[in-house]
Amino acid sequence: MAISAQLIKELREKTGAGMMDCKKVLVETDGDIDKAIDLLREKGLASAEKKASRIASEGLVASYIHSGRIGVLVEVNSETDFVAKTDEFKEFVKDIAMQVAASNPEYLCEEDVPQEAIDKEKEVLIQQAINEGKPQNIAEKMVEGRMHKFYERVCLLDQPFIKDPSITVNDLLKNKIAKIGENIKIRRFVRYEVGEGLEKREEDFAAEVAKQMGQ
Repeated sequence: MAISAQLIKELREKTGAGMMDCKKVLVETDGDIDKAIDLLREKGLASAEKKASRIASEGLVASYIHSGRIGVLVEVNSETDFVAKTDEFKEFVKDIAMQVAASNPEYLCEEDVPQEAIDKEKEVLIQQAINEGKPQNIAEKMVEGRMHKFYERVCLLDQPFIKDPSITVNDLLKNKIAKIGENIKIRRFVRYEVGEGLEKREEDFAAEVAKQMGQ
């Protein structure tokens, strides 16, 4: 069944969920808007984006040290100090810190990626496609799809969540907003690694962290 833009808009207005999320559940429910609303609620996506404009100036700064070799500081904001003190919020912040330790993102979201970094990546991907024998015009079209992998690698919110790779960190964030009932923002992070920038043997730190998290 073809899903109209009007139907997607209607579901978005009713739930506050993202356009792509709305389209996805409408496809899954064959355009039944009531079932789509229920499905969004089950997934914890409904109303999450409605809260996104609310001020979140409380929260926590948390640290995570892995084997004395990787250190992470993260700041995650909530609307109230009450929520920031709950075990659920603290666990979420710790999960984000461990995600940064394991996956080493460079940016929080796609909007933070400098244009010159995007342009450079596109040039590399176009050249790769040309080397595969694709014409220039086809190579340029292929790049847009392949950029998803780039963002997944460098943007925290686009990365598969290390405890459950079937969802992204952004999905996890939306689910937590829906469950807690407050706006939550991952504001910033910094990651340090012993010997960073120096020549050293390669190690799979992501696997180490995942193992420590019981995966």
